[in-house]
Amino acid sequence: MRRFWPFTLRGTGALLLAAAAFVIAQRAGIPELLYFGTLLVALLAASTVSLLLTRGAGAVTRVVSPEVPEVGGIATVSVRAGIQSALPTAPGRWRDSLPAGLTGTAEGASPTIVANGASSTIEVRYDVAGVARGVHALGPFEVTTTDPFGLIRRRIALGRTTTVTVAPTIRDLAALPGAAGEAGGSRQTTTLQIGQGADNLVARPYAPGDSMRRIHWRATAHRDTLMVRQEEQESSPAATVVLDRAVSRWSPLAAHAPGSDRAFETAVSACVSAVARLVHEGYTVDVIDSDGALLADPVEGGDDADARATAAAFASVRARPDDPSHRVVPAAAAGLTGPVVVVTGALHPEDRSSLGAVAQRSALPVLLVVSDDADLDRLRAGGWRAAHVRPGGDVAAAWDGAIEQGYARVGR
Repeated sequence: MRRFWPFTLRGTGALLLAAAAFVIAQRAGIPELLYFGTLLVALLAASTVSLLLTRGAGAVTRVVSPEVPEVGGIATVSVRAGIQSALPTAPGRWRDSLPAGLTGTAEGASPTIVANGASSTIEVRYDVAGVARGVHALGPFEVTTTDPFGLIRRRIALGRTTTVTVAPTIRDLAALPGAAGEAGGSRQTTTLQIGQGADNLVARPYAPGDSMRRIHWRATAHRDTLMVRQEEQESSPAATVVLDRAVSRWSPLAAHAPGSDRAFETAVSACVSAVARLVHEGYTVDVIDSDGALLADPVEGGDDADARATAAAFASVRARPDDPSHRVVPAAAAGLTGPVVVVTGALHPEDRSSLGAVAQRSALPVLLVVSDDADLDRLRAGGWRAAHVRPGGDVAAAWDGAIEQGYARVGR
């Protein structure tokens, strides 16, 4: 109620005093009280007119740092707003409207506005924390001012809202086992060579400037002309992360606004965390849906900043209707030889066949199942490094458990 009442405590007292003066003057026949009440009403009217001349001056600018906060992360918001008044105003209050996806204290005292013909600038800073991923509207920025006598207050909404993207949380996952590096290169590039073995490399004729160290002596003797080894081509090893968005794996709420389904939120966090770990290890990562659709642009190996930026692409991702195949992974995934990380929800008995084909070829098949319960023994026996994560559970601990299964196999 106080938010919509235009009078301050002092102004409310003046209004009640004016009303009492009019009543007593009429009943007791005291004309002086009538004059006194009229003076108070005139003062209140003048205060109202002075506030009506107060207006915003220029646009409101907000700077959010970091630009894309994570769920649970802290961001600092710097606001700069201009306001102009024909008469000086007493110190007031400012408030920035926070969306449901952000929490914090976005209000405080605003300074006095000086009536000098120019606009006064209000600069404030406050911290917010990400509560739910998504794209949220921050604002509008409101300034509450009072007249010079402190009788009337006016609330002014300045500027427009600012869009803030809250990304899913990236957990710090454990490093990959040494076996993954042997299969395709942890933190290093793989060498693509044409042919099999050092003696079967494709050779080409010698050209001026070629190093003598690269002469292919067997090919030279065979062709009776100098031949050199074909240049080796380096490329980052490839990895794939699959996020199963089929709504049958999750609660129907997962298809609504981001943050509605706790299990799906855990899965999205696990997905972006796996991408960050694989990129840090030197893999170029593709992120796909279970129907084969690309969910984000491929991230080059070693580009940690790009991996974190990619998380912003998952700020608004939601579950989708099931496709007719109901597969956990695309059919093409069965031919992948690099690391494959699959993040899914509730599994069905018929899912084991499609998952088994992937585990047979992948150098590092990791399966994270986010559900209340899961029986993963058969999948582990089939080659998957599988772990179960409860909704809202510790993704990093589940990843550690899956990776340790790989260490156990290496030990044997």
